[in-house]
Amino acid sequence: MRTCIDHHIMVDIKTQTLTLYSEGEVALNCKVSTAKAGVGNLKDSFKTPLGHHMICEKIGENAPLNAVFVGRKQTGEIYSKSLLEAFPCRDFILTRILWLSGLEEGKNQGGEVDTRERYIYIHGCPDECPLGIPLSHGCIRMCNSDVIALFDKASIGMPVLIK
Repeated sequence: MRTCIDHHIMVDIKTQTLTLYSEGEVALNCKVSTAKAGVGNLKDSFKTPLGHHMICEKIGENAPLNAVFVGRKQTGEIYSKSLLEAFPCRDFILTRILWLSGLEEGKNQGGEVDTRERYIYIHGCPDECPLGIPLSHGCIRMCNSDVIALFDKASIGMPVLIK
């Protein structure tokens, strides 16, 4: 029987990698980009929150590659260079969203440190966004093919450790 303990995600800030473990084996390992502002759990800090989390929602199943999301809803747009030129300051959230919820009261859950209320996701980003270096606004950015692979293997309630 599959349990959440057997299947979990680890995001390593230092190496800018995400690893999905399935039954003790590495099922996916890829480069990511966490927050340019560093790590931290406070609301409006634009930092990536540390600690134990879980996936609380999966958004975008069957969405096309490079589908654009705003407020967790598909806009109907497909990301392209011309869309970037039209909206150069937009932080594009693409393809799939795994919404995180903190599990540690006072650290990443509740009050001014609530990961879910901060809208922290694992999500796809434009192909030209560099991965392996911190550049996000707090979320965990992945290439679109990797976020699809992760989304397909992840489940609601799956543990996510950000360290």
